[in-house]
Amino acid sequence: MAFYGVELTSRLMLGTARYPSPAILIEAIKASGTEVVTVSLRRQMIGQQGGAMGAGQAFWSMIRELGVRVLPNTAGCNSVKEAVTTAQMARDVFATSWIKLEVIGEDDTLQPDVFGLVEAARILVSEGFQVFPYTTEDLVVADRLLTAGCEVLMPWGAPIGSGKGLNNVFGLRALRAHFPDVPLVVDAGIGLPSHAAQAMELGFDAVLLNTAVAQSGNPVAMAQAFAKALEAGRLARLADPMEPRDMAAPSTPTIGKAVLGEQT
Repeated sequence: MAFYGVELTSRLMLGTARYPSPAILIEAIKASGTEVVTVSLRRQMIGQQGGAMGAGQAFWSMIRELGVRVLPNTAGCNSVKEAVTTAQMARDVFATSWIKLEVIGEDDTLQPDVFGLVEAARILVSEGFQVFPYTTEDLVVADRLLTAGCEVLMPWGAPIGSGKGLNNVFGLRALRAHFPDVPLVVDAGIGLPSHAAQAMELGFDAVLLNTAVAQSGNPVAMAQAFAKALEAGRLARLADPMEPRDMAAPSTPTIGKAVLGEQT
């Protein structure tokens, strides 16, 4: 699997927010086997006021020591200008041209503003960014993002942090069918390892999640569970699973079965 020419082994991308402690975050990242973590610029800047090193710089140092790639995001941005400015700052702070682009259009569902998203993507691509757009499963929007220069699409499974899984399987399946050669990552709404396995079975290339691990009772164990679920789902996809049937089909042949005669 490759994103913008970078080969990756793990198909799990992990967020870094809302963990009980930095120590648990580190252990969860290690247990997951992930090679990519998302980081919010706002999270990085926390605690840097007053001239001290700050919690943000300490956090960034901790992430660098893990040796994983960082995917900064524009979480919480509600306009094109805000998202573009945040991306520009993130490139300076994290020294990467990768950016997970979020332009939020509705506060209750955190649904992407797809019009602003396409505009922001076009601007950032022109500035040399490699954009990972958080989008919906809409085929027209996907086409516009690809035309704008995005080489990866990250459709939501369900609203961020909801844990509902894949709300629109038909739409996600259609997205995979229409863009067979584009790296697709299910981003947001994943709550259980079975949801991640389902995404793999649909043919998606990776899953990005945060809350399902960070807010579980045991983030380290849950990170391991997701890693194994992704592997199982991918293997199932490659094994060409059977199609569902409307009628029963016996697994044991009826030909040659024993016939009981009358007893005398």
